[in-house]
Amino acid sequence: MATSSPPQPPDLYSPGRPFTWPELQALAADGVLSRFHQHGFTLPDAAVSAQLRARAAASAVPASVRQRVVAGRMTAAWIYGCAEEPDRLALLVDAKRRISSLRNTRGCTLHEVRLGPFDVVSLGGLMVSSPLRTAVDIAMHVDTHRALPALAGLLARPEKDVRLRLLVLAIEATPRVPHKRAALDKLALLAPALVAGGPVDVEHAVDAPDGAEHVAEVLGVTHLKGKT
Repeated sequence: MATSSPPQPPDLYSPGRPFTWPELQALAADGVLSRFHQHGFTLPDAAVSAQLRARAAASAVPASVRQRVVAGRMTAAWIYGCAEEPDRLALLVDAKRRISSLRNTRGCTLHEVRLGPFDVVSLGGLMVSSPLRTAVDIAMHVDTHRALPALAGLLARPEKDVRLRLLVLAIEATPRVPHKRAALDKLALLAPALVAGGPVDVEHAVDAPDGAEHVAEVLGVTHLKGKT
């Protein structure tokens, strides 16, 4: 008679699932659990993946709004393993949705933005801004001393498919928005030879597989579509 394998322990523990907050803190103090999120714990030898960080972040977002928001900016960078966990969740809300009903979401900062069809991925039950969209938003909206390590982390991970030339092109391709020049200045600190001379030559800024049509689709920039 075949014996069944013992049940595997959960890889995510949060308050009430199944331990209380004081119990979780005590287990972490005893080395039984390891804390990797404000309210998330796992086993000490468990690998903390992007999916696990996304699940932990999802547990902090009320279920009633979880399908209407997108984790972005430094929260997304943390989920991808490229930044420290921010004090508050940064949640993006598509401008097409009503944001007024979400303003009372505790522990979160809401940002009303335009999101294209390729700007969002699903991880661990939470919608997260794509690596490229995350890098663009961080370059545009996050102060330099926090942005540079996160951008360097995203660029250093080939599996995230964020390349510096593509990132510069994406920022150049955005409509007139505040902080655009500051975003390029941040990237110039990462690779002066690429952007120090001013705007990138959009026509020749990326390799053939990264043509401008792809960037236009990712960012929803209609004036670039059809351009080669």
